[in-house]
Amino acid sequence: MTTLMMILGIVVFVIGLLFSIAWHELGHLSTAKMFGIRVPQYMVGFGPTLFSRKKGDTEYGIKAIPLGGYIRMIGMFPPGPDGKIEARSTSPWRGMIEDARSAAFEELRPGDESRLFYTRKPWKRVIVMFAGPFMNLILAVVIFLGVMMTFGISTQTTSVGKVSDCVIEASQNRNTCAKGDKPAPAKAAGLKAGDKIVAFQGKDVGDWSALQSKIRETVGPATLTVERDGKRLDLHANLIKNQVSKTDGDGGYVEGKYVYAGFLGFTPASGIVQQSFGQSVDRMGNMMENGVESIVALPSKIPDLWDAAFGDGDRKQDSPMGVVGAARVGGEVFTLDIPPQNQIAMMLFLLAGFNLSLFLFNMLPLLPLDGGHIAGALWESLRRNVAKVFRRPDPGPFDVAKLMPVAYVVAGIFICFTILVLIADVVNPVRIS
Repeated sequence: MTTLMMILGIVVFVIGLLFSIAWHELGHLSTAKMFGIRVPQYMVGFGPTLFSRKKGDTEYGIKAIPLGGYIRMIGMFPPGPDGKIEARSTSPWRGMIEDARSAAFEELRPGDESRLFYTRKPWKRVIVMFAGPFMNLILAVVIFLGVMMTFGISTQTTSVGKVSDCVIEASQNRNTCAKGDKPAPAKAAGLKAGDKIVAFQGKDVGDWSALQSKIRETVGPATLTVERDGKRLDLHANLIKNQVSKTDGDGGYVEGKYVYAGFLGFTPASGIVQQSFGQSVDRMGNMMENGVESIVALPSKIPDLWDAAFGDGDRKQDSPMGVVGAARVGGEVFTLDIPPQNQIAMMLFLLAGFNLSLFLFNMLPLLPLDGGHIAGALWESLRRNVAKVFRRPDPGPFDVAKLMPVAYVVAGIFICFTILVLIADVVNPVRIS
């Protein structure tokens, strides 16, 4: 049964992945057609074609390898200086440029001169290239907000999970009391596991983040109002100043960072809590920020990935994960001994995270990514506007094809990194903790 559920989870994730890819390419396709650009192909996947059907100017199809997708637009790059595709050169760099230019004019038909991508104004090209990643962002936001506001997320609550016996500085990294340790204020006040703190100093507290802030701001006498066995009672504690872990502003902790603040001495219980629209938006903002930081940190994670793939290093929970690894996690989600609604919520979060990553990654200003084409269009717009201001001749379209040698290098790096992640995902996968 476990194997069957694992397979089912993988299948569900792959279907979600294919939908995400198709949704991404639909953004490119719809805006390209809106601006009159001819699109010969719309494909989900790579490799041999499993199914295709032509409608109008475009062939729609599904390919065998579900690791991406694409649309082909006529005239992605401008012709050479003579107005034609330049002749082949013995220079390998020139060959790369002209291969790209030649591919951009494949299937050119009479009348297509007015339907070429590069002839569109830069702002239109920016919209076409941005529309794909933006579709992934929309999907991620809708899923994240939908799950957080309807189902909720696992979060720390104002209920007491465990009461500390004594006062220990956070940097000491120990859980047992030593001789001479002072009793924790929470224990001395009579706080018990299972109590729900509903007010602090007479003011209601609705979530753990607010309660945590009030505790840390207080040194000295404090009144806690708790719910215990269906009744409310006031407990009186004398908070002290102690070394505690630094917070991230949302109730979480920053590893290895400490501050001195008010200390009560208990561990909050976790539970599934529905989020308000404002809370959900705040969490989405934090996810975006963490996503950007993760992409910036990718090069620094290569040594750990290498050690996890070819050495005896542990695979860290924040390690980069590819499609194979994500599909494996998707399979594990359906094998967890948790309610079905929790499994569905976790799967949706996994797919939403994948879409958010697609958006952020594609916005990198590097060819062959969408962000590289956006950067090229913006540069062309800047050049033309500067020329107009200084009354200089129009410099014409920016030839993005000249950057293809760099694009091949970037693509090569991405491929090597993808292979490394794939090997790590197979031999030392990230697992659900």
